[in-house]
Amino acid sequence: MIFSDTIFTFKAAYFISSFITLLALINPIQKIFLINSLQNQLKDTELKYISIKSSITAFIILVFFLFLGNVIFTYVFRIELYSFRVTCGMVLVYSGWMALHQGVLINIGKDVSIRDISSVPIAIPMIAGPGTITATVTFPAQYGSLVTVSAVFAALAVNLVIMLFAKNIGKVLIKLNLMSALVRIIGLIIATIGIQMIFDGGVEFLKIHGLIKIPL
Repeated sequence: MIFSDTIFTFKAAYFISSFITLLALINPIQKIFLINSLQNQLKDTELKYISIKSSITAFIILVFFLFLGNVIFTYVFRIELYSFRVTCGMVLVYSGWMALHQGVLINIGKDVSIRDISSVPIAIPMIAGPGTITATVTFPAQYGSLVTVSAVFAALAVNLVIMLFAKNIGKVLIKLNLMSALVRIIGLIIATIGIQMIFDGGVEFLKIHGLIKIPL
């Protein structure tokens, strides 16, 4: 009995630790401003579709990388994770720049379908970004695959609930005249995260190829 309780405690601790980390990387607060920046361009049903579709897509992507990430990166596409970081960082820099200058996180053109933006840039990299994918790939060795999958599902479920209620939260912020300013602040943060991803990818490249020494 004591042994089983100890195992449960450890598993619960692993789940909570991985869940909190993944939730922080997914950043549900960002999605409040994302959905509200789209409400003037899309109908409520389309916003709901985007929230659900992007969450499902992100879950599939993360589970896929959880089980096959190292194989896909190393043996199939022969790309390194630092290249993926840099590319996703560039996407986030662009989205952040749009928010800073236009007050919207995503500007939907006439030829762009909601299915497209549900996948890119919302599902990836705004939900399943390099940080989230890296954590999903590395967590099974530390926490186990079952715990990691459960944590991914739980974190995405919380993110989905916040996305579905983002418009209601946005109404409160609009009444307080905070929405426009906060969208631009979030845009600045997103662009900064993107720049950091690019720098991290560059540093990782230099370390792997022995161009800089890793401090002890």
